[in-house]
Amino acid sequence: MRRKGLYRAVAFLAAAGLIAGACGGDDDSAPADTPEEASAEAEEAAEEPAVEAGDEAEGDVDTAIEEEESAVNYGGSISVGVEAEATGLRPWEDTCSSPCYNMMNSVFDKLVEMDVSGAYVPYLAESLTSNEDFTVWTMTLRGDVTFHNGVELTAQSIADMFPIQQAGSAGSSAIAAANLVSVEATGDLEVTYTLSEGGSAFPATLSRAPVGMVFEPAAAAADPEGFSMAPVGTGPFVIDSRDLDNETTFVRNPEYWGTDPDGNPLPYLDSISFRPIPDEGTRLDALLSGTVNAMQTLRQGTIRDARNARDEDGAEITLYEHQGNNVGGGMYNVLAPPLDDVRVRRALTHMNSQEQVIEALGGTGISLPGTQWFSPDSPWWSEKVAEAWPKFDFEGGVAILTEYVNDPERSDGKAVGESIDVELSCPPDPTLIASMQVVEQLYTASGLVNVTMTNYDQQTHIGIALGGENGFVGNHSQHCWRWSSDDDPAVNLNPALAPPTAEIAEAIGLPGVVSPLNFTNWFSPTAFQAAVAATKTDDFATRYGLYESIMLEFADQVPVYYSGHTATAIGTETNVLGLNSWHVPSGELGIGFPSAEGRWAEVFIAS
Repeated sequence: MRRKGLYRAVAFLAAAGLIAGACGGDDDSAPADTPEEASAEAEEAAEEPAVEAGDEAEGDVDTAIEEEESAVNYGGSISVGVEAEATGLRPWEDTCSSPCYNMMNSVFDKLVEMDVSGAYVPYLAESLTSNEDFTVWTMTLRGDVTFHNGVELTAQSIADMFPIQQAGSAGSSAIAAANLVSVEATGDLEVTYTLSEGGSAFPATLSRAPVGMVFEPAAAAADPEGFSMAPVGTGPFVIDSRDLDNETTFVRNPEYWGTDPDGNPLPYLDSISFRPIPDEGTRLDALLSGTVNAMQTLRQGTIRDARNARDEDGAEITLYEHQGNNVGGGMYNVLAPPLDDVRVRRALTHMNSQEQVIEALGGTGISLPGTQWFSPDSPWWSEKVAEAWPKFDFEGGVAILTEYVNDPERSDGKAVGESIDVELSCPPDPTLIASMQVVEQLYTASGLVNVTMTNYDQQTHIGIALGGENGFVGNHSQHCWRWSSDDDPAVNLNPALAPPTAEIAEAIGLPGVVSPLNFTNWFSPTAFQAAVAATKTDDFATRYGLYESIMLEFADQVPVYYSGHTATAIGTETNVLGLNSWHVPSGELGIGFPSAEGRWAEVFIAS
């Protein structure tokens, strides 16, 4: 595997003093037709040698991040097929996935970005420094930057964003996870962030949408609902039109502050449009037919099909592939019986054949089975965790579940001996459905599980996980998801471990500190304390040990389950260049396109 950001965590720690679902793919093979066949296949798979930690999948290759050799061109328009409509374009409110980030990256700038080494470096900020205990961070903004509506960006703009972020669903969670208590304009372009506790990973917070994407606060305050349809940022493109579920178009920002390393103004393109195309096959066909010029995918089966179209059929497309810390699988709702009992979660995990699920997803030869939030080539990966994770053991899982089923005090209130009820929920992608059918048939083969399968579009799928009146708590039990990213672990883990309900927050003395991003509703004081402690030091060995302890607790309590570490990709026509060669303001190459999130300012159409 070629990983340009292999030591990204170490690079971040060196730079810190100076300056997150679902899995999928496509496959022609079908799951077993009967519970008996599923059980037989499960037993056969159990006899196969396990993939050893540190191995690489055959097709696990990243597209290199490198300087573009072609001469850039100005002008032209491209359209990008994305897997779903954005839940919204309000950084402080709307929880984003890859389609949404592609749109937001076009209209908003981040205060901090990641360079090719994985270090967090200033972007819209010009500098970022901390005091000794990481409780106070001082940022200097770039001058002569204006919002799309002509308003000048100042330190007061960032300060005025803060109360809006505090009131937002996504923003409040990120703020709580970062222990951010105040944002003050301490100069015309100087911003001071104050944290209640030390936060060595705070630059990572400024690299993601809820806190780090800069929006015009007056416009947001004036019409917070309408802002999603007419966002105002400082980014390379300006919103032109937004036709929900059809097309969102951005046009070139003629006043954009950014330039390429040669001093040429950005962006290169005249316009960029994003078209939601939920069906994976249809989206790939749209690229192959020229209906769109680019597409993003989080499905390894689509990557396989695109490779075949390119290599066997001669399709003129480029695949920008990324294998990172993304790991597919799902979550158990630990507040919904019977999943509130760890025996049930562990049993279901043992009964879930990762290899069969990966095959159904089209990831064979591309993805390795997951055991934790970190991939085998990540500096955060732990062999101890890999060994501790409950591996596929169908009969062992049946034995554990039998113990629960025969327990007179079982939490679901059913009579002794009755089967448990489990709802499997995923977006209606064919490969996700195929993977859930594998799980359904294995569970059913045990004779101990009544399975119901539900499918929701991605926006609804995310909304259910966020909870609320019609939310995740009590309404669903097992929810497919995609975990982790190449960000600092604090970005994903801290909000996922914070109290999920007001009652839990009150009980531990943190009233009001409730995280809607704790999708599993699992809370462990020790894991939460470890996550907090990991943000109070920049010593890598200490932080590594703390995150390893969290992953070990996951292996013991299994609030989530894994299929495999999953590839993502952006496919383009061969004349659409620049996705792997964009730069941060210092002139260094940027991180590229992790999780199929493109940065589009330096994309151009070759002549």
